[in-house]
Amino acid sequence: MRITETLSAIEARLAGLVHESVRDDPVACLQHERFILSRMSVGVIALACLPLFLLMRGAPSPAETVAVVCLVAPILAAVLLSRNGRLALAHAVSSASLAGLVVCLAATSGGVSSPAAVWLVAVPLEALLSGSMRAALAASGIAGLSALLLTFLDVAGLLPALEPWPTTIAMPVFAATALAHGATLALEHSRAELKRGAIIEAREARDRSLLQAIDDLVTWHDRNGHVLKASSAATKLLGALPASLAGRGFLARVHVSDRPAFLKAISEAATSPHPVVVQFRLHVRGAAQGADRVIWAETRAHRIGGDPVPDDYAVVAVTRDVSDHKRHAEELDGARAKAERADESKGRFLATVSHELRTPLNAIIGFSEMLASPGSLQIAPDRQREYAEIIHQSGQHLLDVVNTLLDMSKIETGNFDFVPEPFDLGAVIGSCCDLMQLKAEQAGVALSRDIARDLPELVADGRACRQILINLLSNAVKFTPSGGGVRVGAQRRHDRLELTVSDSGIGIAEADLPRLGDPFFQAGSPYARTHDGTGLGLSVVRGLVGLHQGELTIESAPGEGTCVTVSLPVDCRSGGAPAGARRVLALPRRRQHASGTLSGAPSNANLSQRGMNQRA
Repeated sequence: MRITETLSAIEARLAGLVHESVRDDPVACLQHERFILSRMSVGVIALACLPLFLLMRGAPSPAETVAVVCLVAPILAAVLLSRNGRLALAHAVSSASLAGLVVCLAATSGGVSSPAAVWLVAVPLEALLSGSMRAALAASGIAGLSALLLTFLDVAGLLPALEPWPTTIAMPVFAATALAHGATLALEHSRAELKRGAIIEAREARDRSLLQAIDDLVTWHDRNGHVLKASSAATKLLGALPASLAGRGFLARVHVSDRPAFLKAISEAATSPHPVVVQFRLHVRGAAQGADRVIWAETRAHRIGGDPVPDDYAVVAVTRDVSDHKRHAEELDGARAKAERADESKGRFLATVSHELRTPLNAIIGFSEMLASPGSLQIAPDRQREYAEIIHQSGQHLLDVVNTLLDMSKIETGNFDFVPEPFDLGAVIGSCCDLMQLKAEQAGVALSRDIARDLPELVADGRACRQILINLLSNAVKFTPSGGGVRVGAQRRHDRLELTVSDSGIGIAEADLPRLGDPFFQAGSPYARTHDGTGLGLSVVRGLVGLHQGELTIESAPGEGTCVTVSLPVDCRSGGAPAGARRVLALPRRRQHASGTLSGAPSNANLSQRGMNQRA
């Protein structure tokens, strides 16, 4: 316990001797501590042995005085390092003292041929242990000059002038000094390595704790994208062990179409000083066997080391799950697009409704003023009846527009009174055809029916189904020129009833097909349009079909007519929800043969089957 406390006190004292310029750098601080401790230990040992030496030898000779100074000089080197923090200068002083000591020992024990002269090689080696190239070069220069000095003294015959030490004294002193110096360096080197190992282990433990605390996956890659190491977050993010991601294991989990972008990002990060960010899809193994799922991930890759990039551990990448952020961004984009469509729809609504309301209102106001004017008595009775009829038709048109708008509002907000009950669809078709018969005859359009005999009762909202059929028949008759025909059909297809309204009218251009059913949309150019209307009839049909969980399919082409198929479940009691997600399946219609059948086009049954279960 006392030894531990003593070592701790020494460590604390050494930390106080280190210059403040390197205290924030653990590696440099460790080098300074090592140098100060080793040099001060050598100097203190020399000072401790000095009284014994003087007692045995008496007054020292000039060579012995120089040797003693060289033994004590390391203390000066340690003080210099502690004061100014210049490791190269301190090493130069220490190397000069060691070289001086070797020269003194060699000069008094045989000159160049003395075994002590070999120790000049240890001068640059000792400096090289510090890891400083400048100190090693300076020590090499000092050792070289010392060797030249020793050679000069030997050649000039000055060595006999020095009082030689007896071999029995010189060799033990030389050996003891060398062993003490070497032991001090070895012990200090061992202590430094232990401390460096403790620092590295503490740093690795801290890094492991940090990696375990975060949910992001950290991977180390080479420049080819191979994973060299992965953090433990691989289990939480990917459901896989970190070792399984080594090599191409991580890349194998990247979606095939996203692999080029991922590898490109790793390659760019290996050569760029700036981080590279890439988003891609990852296959993640679920808790259940085979229950894989795909998530959106984002990787931020950084280069490791300087330039050039090393062959291994070139890039470190941090990968996180951004599926929620991606979904949120898509929801924002969808909401933005929906708001833009709503704004566009509002503009069309104002333009269309203002036109549809202004025209009949002008007629009502104008003709009612004429009938209420003082000169109305002079108007012929026939003309008065004509004016009243115009007022009645204009008011009826206004009522239809208002009712349509109300129906659209109720359908979209889910407030439509949906009351399913069983009824005969064939009877409803017959009554609607009878209602439209007069209008069709006035337009010169032949109206025919093709109703299957085995139709079951349909459980649906009868009023809504009647409105669907009237709207479709009205559009078919309106857009069919004189001499054309409109056919209404109904048949059973498995557990659904199919209602078909086809005509030989003007048809719809292929470019307008995707927008059929949108509120206030009217196909064709507004300047070339010859038929009035609000563009809400088909929107109401789409909404009512959606309330019944049905499907709406339209096949049309310019000059080839239009075929509309409504597919409803036999039992629609599960309906009633708003149908905003429903869309119209619109297909181009092909040219007809002389027999009236479509060339290469699917039948109404097949067309309806293609329209089943289509959702926006």
